[in-house]
Amino acid sequence: MAELETQLLSSSARSIGISLSDMQLEQLIAYVDLLEKWNRTYNLTSIRDRQEILLRHVVESLAVLPLLQGSNRLDVGTGAGIPGIPLAIANREFRYTLIDSNGKKTRFLAEVKRQLGLTNIQIETVRIESWQPKTVYDAVLTRAFADVKTTLTRISHVLSKEGSLYAMTTDSVAKIDTAIPDNMCLLEAQEIRVPGQDWSFNVMIIGRSQGAVV
Repeated sequence: MAELETQLLSSSARSIGISLSDMQLEQLIAYVDLLEKWNRTYNLTSIRDRQEILLRHVVESLAVLPLLQGSNRLDVGTGAGIPGIPLAIANREFRYTLIDSNGKKTRFLAEVKRQLGLTNIQIETVRIESWQPKTVYDAVLTRAFADVKTTLTRISHVLSKEGSLYAMTTDSVAKIDTAIPDNMCLLEAQEIRVPGQDWSFNVMIIGRSQGAVV
């Protein structure tokens, strides 16, 4: 089973342009093991099928990696660590901060960090709108967090002047574009489709408008 899952994960990652080492594959599988174990008690994800967890959570998260810019990255409303944990495993040279207000979920993340030795992640248990970090972030990621207008209001104070929001969503470009305030703009929209699967999602990259006041 483990070998088949490793092959599935490796081939799926290669199909979206990402090469994973044996250690990274082992860590991603170990993350799914922990997610399944903790999910029995804490209801971290509604997805129960293991293969679907690999594809919908892990591979979808990895698909965002080629789009990211900047070395200081923040995953808002991370929940079970999606997309932050898979990205941190596949991208150890950059730091990822994972934030969620749910203490049960951040305790799970702390255990993942400990067991997998992920020294490039920081975990915060706090609501994003009340958090006052010592630094601002080049890339802010969200997945199933809130609507884009609400998200932009909540994360504006943690986004660097040249930084971007990467919103993983099934909403259309037209719907997102109308929700963006005047001081922000849609920089890019990418449809992400995992080969061989019948679903897709969009990554909306949103930055500050030229001349906007931070």
